[in-house]
Amino acid sequence: MTGTNTPGRLITPQLEELLELVGDADSVELKLTVPNEDRRSAVAALGIDPLEARIRQVFFFDTPDLALDRAGVVVRARRTQGDPDDTVVKLRPVVPDELPGDLRAREDFVVEVDAMPESYVCSASFKGEAKADVAETAAGRQPIRKLFSKPQRAFFAEHAPDGVELDDLSVLGPVHAFKLKLTPEGLGRRLAVELWLYPDGAQILELSTKCAPNEALQAAVGSRRFLEGAGLDLSGEQATKTRTALEYFTG
Repeated sequence: MTGTNTPGRLITPQLEELLELVGDADSVELKLTVPNEDRRSAVAALGIDPLEARIRQVFFFDTPDLALDRAGVVVRARRTQGDPDDTVVKLRPVVPDELPGDLRAREDFVVEVDAMPESYVCSASFKGEAKADVAETAAGRQPIRKLFSKPQRAFFAEHAPDGVELDDLSVLGPVHAFKLKLTPEGLGRRLAVELWLYPDGAQILELSTKCAPNEALQAAVGSRRFLEGAGLDLSGEQATKTRTALEYFTG
């Protein structure tokens, strides 16, 4: 019996690019949107107890025509049951080794690869505890800029479209969300379960797990096997929570 070698690439250009991004990132988050028809079976298979979830309110800030979104900038604030309000100014996509070293050295500046079935994106998130009350700001009783630290505002100013200021933005939200974390038997790693409820009745149930860059492939393979073994469809159409929210609130 003889064998033949077929010329080809072991690693595709897309996978090569992903591996390079992962190697330069601070962390990797693997995400899966659960199709509506699989939601009940997912809750049962993972042993999810909804009473363990914490309530969140999520607000986005953008122009009515989503100028920030087109520029790859996301501005968000959250209220979380039992936790201080928090904020983030996010830029995506990014190339990690092109970001300034002083930002990469900050603990509140995180470069992360979000990977979903068939797609991925690398983002830079400038995180922080809200400097003002999110509910008061969303109600229009104080300027939006007051929510963010000076370094966050500087990061926004550098990447936002010309002429767009924080106080010019519209409040898009809130979206109500429920989030819990668990370690399912057979997976061996923490899994975040997040259900977002949109005002029109639409829902997104997302499963995610975070890992260090050097664990990404192992975590991806193990998570895929576990979720497929639980009967979940990994080939369904994926929806992102942020995109759905921005499109809903801007009509």
